[in-house]
Amino acid sequence: MPGKKKASSAQAEFRNTQLSDALQTQDVAAVAFALRHGPTVVPLMRPGARDNPLDVGEVWTYRDPANGNVALLLFSDAAHKPATLPKEVALQSPAALLLFLRAHRDELTTVFFDIAGPHPMQATPDDLIAALEA
Repeated sequence: MPGKKKASSAQAEFRNTQLSDALQTQDVAAVAFALRHGPTVVPLMRPGARDNPLDVGEVWTYRDPANGNVALLLFSDAAHKPATLPKEVALQSPAALLLFLRAHRDELTTVFFDIAGPHPMQATPDDLIAALEA
């Protein structure tokens, strides 16, 4: 079935196997290395314009209604994103992730990786900025 194969190959593009492996072992140094050398899957509020490669879309963040804290949710694989989050995803390069974190560091309180599993991990925006700048 040609359609089924295309869907599988499209899904394969939205993952960072090195990041997934690092999260499995909970190895902070390996997570930092994977972030510096590969893409990260981010959920989008609005996808980028197809005819504009500079438009990456609008990254979705979670605001806790109880306390107003804002979290960035990142994924090693689009398959790990819960269905309750926006359906659109994008791959962010290490440079794009660093720019986003710098621009929103005062607003973000935490960053979660693969929050619904299989191997969730949490970090501060400042820790991720330091890892990406290393």
